[in-house]
Order: sequence, then C-alpha cells, then structure tokens
Amino acid sequence: MKYLFSFFLMLLTVCSFSQNNTLVYLWPGKVPGEVKEKQPPVIAASKNDNVLRYSEVTDPAIEVRLADPVNTNGCGVIVCPGGGYNILAYDKEGTEIATWLNKLGYSAFVLQYRVPDKRDGALQDVQRAVRIVRENADHWKLDPEKIGVMGFSAGGSLSARASILFNKKTYQPVDKADSLSCRPSFTMLIYPAYLDQGPNQTLTPELQLNKEVPGMFIFQTADDPYGNSALVMATSLRNAKIPVEMHLMPTGGHGYGLRPGLTASEMWPKLAGNWLNKILE
Repeated sequence: MKYLFSFFLMLLTVCSFSQNNTLVYLWPGKVPGEVKEKQPPVIAASKNDNVLRYSEVTDPAIEVRLADPVNTNGCGVIVCPGGGYNILAYDKEGTEIATWLNKLGYSAFVLQYRVPDKRDGALQDVQRAVRIVRENADHWKLDPEKIGVMGFSAGGSLSARASILFNKKTYQPVDKADSLSCRPSFTMLIYPAYLDQGPNQTLTPELQLNKEVPGMFIFQTADDPYGNSALVMATSLRNAKIPVEMHLMPTGGHGYGLRPGLTASEMWPKLAGNWLNKILE
C-alpha cells in the first residue's frame, strides 16, 4: 500500500508539471534557512484596492504560465512581485504581468519567494527558480540561454541581486538542477527599490558589478520616492560598460504595475516589449 501511494504521489507530481498555470515547488525537502513548516501562502487582509497580497511564504514556488504554443518564442521570464520584502503583490505585479508576457509569446514563471523580511531566503529562491526553469527548458519548449528575470519594487531589487550575485553560493546543492547556472540571460527592473543603500545613496554595497552581469532594462518615474535606485543602477551599469536602457518619466509614483489610468503604466510595457525584441533577436 505504501508503494502504491508513493507511485500515485509521483504520478500526481508529473501531471502537475505537464500542465500550465500550476505550481512547481522549489525545494523538495527542507527549505534552506527556513524555521517554519511548509504551508500555503498566507493571504493578507484586503485593503479594498483590488490587490491580492501574500503576507507570508514558507514553501517557495513558481507558478508556471506558458505561452500559447502557436505564439511562443521560446523565451522564459521569472517574474518577481514587489511588496517591500514584507508581502507579495501577487496579482498586480505577478500574474497580471505573466498574462502580458504570454501575449507577447514569452512563458512566465511567477515567483513566490519568501516573505516577510527574508532577503537572504528570497535570493536563494530566485537562484533556485532560474535553475529549475533551465533544467526543464526542453519540457517547457524554452531556450535555456534565454531565461531572464523581471521585478517590481522589492522584486526589482531581488531581480538585480539575482543578476549580479549569480556567482554567490547561497545554499547547498539539492539535486542536478543546482549544477546549472543561475545567471539570468536578461533583466528588467520596473520602479526598483533598495538599490541605493550605499554611502550617500550610492549603489548598495553587495551589488559589485562585473562584466558577466546581463544587460538591463530599467523604467522609473521622477516622482517615485524610490526613484534614485533606478538612477544609481543605470549609472553604475553605464560606468561598468554593461548594456543598459533606462526610461524616466515625470509622473506615475510607485507600485502601478499594469493597472490602467497612468501614462507610466501604459508606456513601460511598450518600451519593455521593444527592448526584449531587440536583445533576443
């Protein structure tokens, strides 16, 4: 009976892997550094603003959103929602972004990284996510050399960290996926935060650039209280001669995602889509 149950569990896992819009959990055993037991994400109390927020994640995962086979271009994007490293704005900066990417032919993987206040764990999660997507590239009809990251606010911080700290060993290998590179092929930062925490609001000290850092697209507005993060990152990339395209608009504030009503939320998808087309030709 025990073996029959094990076979059924394995079959269920394989079936969920083959379907779209399903969760793939990142850590098959103990989550590194996590003291709490694995549980489904905790949904935060509603603020009546039509945003789904996860207030706690202890079992990190990626939600698989594959592009239509008729429309796919073979590229994958790991989407990192924002939320100050305290919550995840899961639909506004996650699943809604995945839907937009799918329409352009990109397969998307919405990252449920650990919160609240687990920045080291979040970096482990995004590194592991890149490796898992690469390992399953054939299964998901992707080019393993065209797997990028995209983030919003704190998710932008996490995406930048993943793109710069890919040589940092943050956890002990779990399986063969961890033999693969966790360096993203490209990076998109939309109103990123926490990148200017060095002296006198310079680049955050852990973000030491090198020539292997992938090219980046950055979008920001001048009235965003976190706007200096984008300026500092763009300047640092330029000085290091790493390809960067940055767009700065006058107004828009922070945290708009794709929600209608702002010029900024209507412009960044067009600019980001054009940039993706150029760099992935």
